[in-house]
Amino acid sequence: MTTPLYAPLPETAKGRLVQSQQGKPCFTSDLSVNEFVLVTQAGFEPLGMVMGSSVYHVGVQNAGWKVSQELGYLSQAMYTARELAMSRMEAEAAQLGADGVIGVVLRPMNYQFFGDVIEFVAVGTAIRSTDGQPYRNPDGKPFTTSLSGQDFWTLWQHGWLPRRLVLGTCVYHVAHQTLRQTLSQAGVNTELPLFTQAIYDARELAMSRMQYEGQQIGADGIVGTSVDDHRFWGEHALEFLATGTAVNRIRPDTVPVQPHLTMPLR
Repeated sequence: MTTPLYAPLPETAKGRLVQSQQGKPCFTSDLSVNEFVLVTQAGFEPLGMVMGSSVYHVGVQNAGWKVSQELGYLSQAMYTARELAMSRMEAEAAQLGADGVIGVVLRPMNYQFFGDVIEFVAVGTAIRSTDGQPYRNPDGKPFTTSLSGQDFWTLWQHGWLPRRLVLGTCVYHVAHQTLRQTLSQAGVNTELPLFTQAIYDARELAMSRMQYEGQQIGADGIVGTSVDDHRFWGEHALEFLATGTAVNRIRPDTVPVQPHLTMPLR
């Protein structure tokens, strides 16, 4: 197996990780108490919080105001920035000897003093199996998931394993209406087909790219999918981001855990 490639880590991060490996076994985690207990019951131990960051300058792409279209240059920028943050988080987890990272949060941060600069931060808890078996991805990288500790336990108990937090993004310019169209619709309940089609197309592009990522790594399916919209470039340009966890069934003979009904007491 070839050595996995990661985005480079700053020296301060490397120093913190080395100290964690050489010091006493005192882990850090953003898991709740219930999540921590369930993760250990699943046969994994937390190693520490890991993170990745990418501060990215986003260029300018002009678009005709009369045409609804994807802004491909911006879509690529947003995707690359997130991937760099994710890759650095994976590198930190790999250095700790983790099998995977759970509870991943990937969020954008804007800076008022840099209007064309955005930072993406990926944070999660690195975990390692206690049974001595490796559960990393076939490419040697730790698995990543935004699933909570409770959802990870449920997935594991049914024989499934997270593979990667997959994503698809699309920055889309929605065409302006003409003054005549705006006046004709004033005070009238009616669909806006131009806007409907543009938003529909943008979401479909984000969803299809997320699904393609899952197919590329050989996933059986994607769980925990969400599609969110972000407004970064004024009133008529939106980004749609689709995220989910690609999963594989690694133990088909596992007996499913039967849920228990709990009635609230009054």
